[in-house]
Amino acid sequence: MRATLVSLSPTTAATDAGRPALTPELLAATGARYSRSNEGLEAILSKIDPANPDKSVDSIFKMVDYGHASIADMAPVAIFLDGVTMWLAYYLWSLCPTAGGQESSTRYIRLKPDNLADPEELGIPAKLQDEWKQTMSDSLAAYEQAIGFWEGVASKDPKVLRIPTALLEDPSERVQKAVARMKRNYAFDRARYFLPAALKTNVMLVQSARAWVTLCQQLLSHPLPEPQKLGELIRDELALVAPRLIKHAEAKETFQNSIDRFFEGVFQKAQQVGNDWGWLVGEDEDKASLEVWGDDDNAFAADLEFHSNRYAFIGEMLQMTPVRFGWHAIAFGDIRDLNRHRTGNKFCDLVPSGFYCAEDQSKLNLPPAIVETGQGATSRALEILAKNKQGYGMYWFLLGSQFSFTHTTTADKLIYEIELRTGVGAHYRYAKHLHDVLALWYKKFPATKGLILEGSAEPE
Repeated sequence: MRATLVSLSPTTAATDAGRPALTPELLAATGARYSRSNEGLEAILSKIDPANPDKSVDSIFKMVDYGHASIADMAPVAIFLDGVTMWLAYYLWSLCPTAGGQESSTRYIRLKPDNLADPEELGIPAKLQDEWKQTMSDSLAAYEQAIGFWEGVASKDPKVLRIPTALLEDPSERVQKAVARMKRNYAFDRARYFLPAALKTNVMLVQSARAWVTLCQQLLSHPLPEPQKLGELIRDELALVAPRLIKHAEAKETFQNSIDRFFEGVFQKAQQVGNDWGWLVGEDEDKASLEVWGDDDNAFAADLEFHSNRYAFIGEMLQMTPVRFGWHAIAFGDIRDLNRHRTGNKFCDLVPSGFYCAEDQSKLNLPPAIVETGQGATSRALEILAKNKQGYGMYWFLLGSQFSFTHTTTADKLIYEIELRTGVGAHYRYAKHLHDVLALWYKKFPATKGLILEGSAEPE
């Protein structure tokens, strides 16, 4: 695992235009001066010694008498995080809903056994490590078999790929490379449910120093060693760029108590679920839910009058209307994607309710042995979560392990997510989930039907 700070440097055009360039801490300190001065930027910068930015930061902090948290909000920091598990990547996004960033995609990358994390570093007890390794090995073998299965489906019936005929018939190298990528995407999308959540991935986040400090507090307060180690690495990188703003980057009792309470809830619910769960959750069980705190159908329709694309204007009534939507059983791989939406708050109880492996996508049946592999890994995760409160049972999850998931935000953000996640290039399964939510929306607000720009997803 590695965390790497990446600093920004001024462009040639900005330098030629004589624009200032400041370190993140000096930028924050300069912004802080605005609340105690109306002289403007040029006057504040005139007091800065370009040869000694650290001294300049200290001098400003001495003049400004207020807490560092608000100042740290003005210090942008980018850190690249290599080699975190997919579970930890999910957890990071759940803690950083306003961060910008990216994560390695299971749609474009064929993952291998050497991407698997070390069980000792994950906090898996020695007595369970051999069993865990075997489960992960079986799951990755199932993943490879599933790729072959879906490649075979596409070969027998190319229409399932939904690639436009014009592209298939275009002989140019550029287009044929795109077609080859679409074919890979089709197989990767459907095989990925057998991937372990303990596989390593890479994440980059851009957020304020204040947000990074809060993230450090939460990671360092976690009982599992992987989040703790990442918290330490992030804190070390922050010290390179904002040393005066990270004094609170340490474990906090309040976070420790809240995380302990969460795992107590996981433990209790896992015991209640027992063996009475979905295994393969069917379409009739995989239900969407939608609550809307507003009911003015015509006003909502008027708010979409000038809405020509998903980035276009949406009126204030929709902007001010709270919504909560979610699903009874959604695969962890899809939760990871939906969890990265930057608005509102999301919640997943991390207690498995079933296993999904794309069987609904084909009239042919997946080999029963690999389906049982996915079911077995997910069932074992549930058993382990029901026996202890440490949480390491989460590292038995596969991307096909299913959970309940809810998202609370405002109606305009829901509409954006529907349009994005049903649009061209969207993964087929979360497109299905958002189609279901949109159907519930139209039942409540029929006047908006056709004004929300629903897509058909795939291919990209």
